[in-house]
Amino acid sequence: MASGQRPVTTAGRLPMEAHIFTSRHLRLTCGYTGVMEPALKRTFVRFSIDRLKLLASRIEDCLGRLTKQQVWARSNENQNAIGNLVLHLCGNVRQWIISGIGGAPDVRQRDAEFAARATASRPELAAALTTTLGEALTVLENLPLTRLGERLIVQDREVTVLEGIYTVVEHFAGHTGQIIFATKLHAGQDLGQKAVGRKQKAESSRQKAESRRQ
Repeated sequence: MASGQRPVTTAGRLPMEAHIFTSRHLRLTCGYTGVMEPALKRTFVRFSIDRLKLLASRIEDCLGRLTKQQVWARSNENQNAIGNLVLHLCGNVRQWIISGIGGAPDVRQRDAEFAARATASRPELAAALTTTLGEALTVLENLPLTRLGERLIVQDREVTVLEGIYTVVEHFAGHTGQIIFATKLHAGQDLGQKAVGRKQKAESSRQKAESRRQ
């Protein structure tokens, strides 16, 4: 984390060191070397895709429950609004997956993600997230499994494609939790997202079963 960045708050940014810890932990404690059976590789990529879809659906649900004022509300300048976090997730996914793995130009302006102040409406934020995630999922859906061990440099860090995907999913999950927590504070109600998650998991299982029968 570069010097001068703000400390982590409930709705703040997470240091990248936290996101890449688990992949390092796998190498150091479990002897993970990047060698995986094809079936396990497929499971990893499929799970990552499904998890990103689920998390994105929860963010979209949160945006639909809030006003524009609530989406951009902050208690102080050391915190980031929900809107900032959505822009930040779009930037992160685009840089790591669409650009880093997919090969598209890296046009990310990270500071702008946190400097924004009520610049986008709820529908615009939801559309940006949907578009970005759609592009990223296309990259993952078409990713040759042999590339998972390929090494990349993103944000001046050298990682494998597998570690890059893991980093994005973990980062996305962390900020989704922050968005859900902030939404509960604003809405003053339970969001009922566990039930939504179970329904999506059941639908995903049904689709996989049909695919195996074909």
